[in-house]
Amino acid sequence: MKQTAITKRLAGLGGAKWGVYLKAKELVAQGQDIVEMTIGEPDVPAPSELIEAAIGSLHRGRTTYSNGRGEAGLRAALAERYSNRTGQNIDADQVLCFPGTQTSLYAVLMGVAEAGCEVLVGDPMYATYEGVVRASGADMMPVPIRSENGFRINAEDIAARITAKTSAILLTTPHNPTGSILTEEDIKAIGDLAIEHDLWIVSDEVYEELIFDGSEFSSPLSQPELADRVIVVSSISKSHAAPGFRSGWCVGPPDFVEALLPLSETMLFGNQPFIADMTEKAIRDGSSVAPGMAQRYAARAQRLYERLAEETQLQVHRPQAGMFAMIDVSATGMNGEDYALHLLEHGEVAVMPGASFGETMDNWVRVALTVDEAAFATACDRIIKHAKQLELENA
Repeated sequence: MKQTAITKRLAGLGGAKWGVYLKAKELVAQGQDIVEMTIGEPDVPAPSELIEAAIGSLHRGRTTYSNGRGEAGLRAALAERYSNRTGQNIDADQVLCFPGTQTSLYAVLMGVAEAGCEVLVGDPMYATYEGVVRASGADMMPVPIRSENGFRINAEDIAARITAKTSAILLTTPHNPTGSILTEEDIKAIGDLAIEHDLWIVSDEVYEELIFDGSEFSSPLSQPELADRVIVVSSISKSHAAPGFRSGWCVGPPDFVEALLPLSETMLFGNQPFIADMTEKAIRDGSSVAPGMAQRYAARAQRLYERLAEETQLQVHRPQAGMFAMIDVSATGMNGEDYALHLLEHGEVAVMPGASFGETMDNWVRVALTVDEAAFATACDRIIKHAKQLELENA
């Protein structure tokens, strides 16, 4: 039977990038002792107060239809939060609620790009970005994010790739997979380009609350001159250790949100009221788990950096935020995918090949910092033992 153009555009962009992760799951199911460090699953369960809030809302009968914008209480809470954070006057009518950041990204990209457009995206990038861009019909144009710049996307590299077809710049700050954070100066320079070329800025800020000590978060939404062209997407998945609730949102200019509303109503007619009530509580109360997660992930990244620097030729990029650390494995003579498969088979540790996140990371792997302390220590020991074995084989 004939298939549609969108299925062809998205061919190969699904589970193919998660081959090592899936193979590790198979080995675990077979009883093999694998330390899984592939995906960004928080290392704590969703807070009990949020679960209780959702259950209470269910008991109150909050299982009816919502509306395309999302529940009024949640949108008001988000408007207040972003107004306080940015110093700008954000109204509830600037908010649309979606089931998670991923759905929000999909809808927003549909609103800023279409066939004949190009969207600039930093390389490396989160694994689904190419899919949400291609789904709109637009072409994704990778912009290399360089290790020598601390894995922060550079305005000059963006400028070199802007064409008459460019419609939007998709940013991630804090960044997945590298954990870098754009500075206010970075954002100002990128914003100047967006103004000069009349481009949208879409900012994925899902790791905003997992900032490590000594680092500072900035958002393009905080800059008044960008108010008519910035759309922020986020969720409670990371900040509140609640990925399974699938509760996210976008915040943007009023006219953009109004124009996007029919698409939201077509996709899902508002988020579930009982989840919206729980999310409203999460937003108004703040996260009880984010500070602890940030502290643990920062400490694990530092230990990984120190141990591998002392005992191997592997080099760790220390993140400023998020759930991951990147390891440069080029000293092994293997690319990231070959190394990840070899480590899984011979070292019993599962990590993600860097190429799953973009061509610039071909010699890197991504390590999730979200396993417990005992598993993390075991993983470090195994990675070091495996590296030493490789050194002997290559000597």
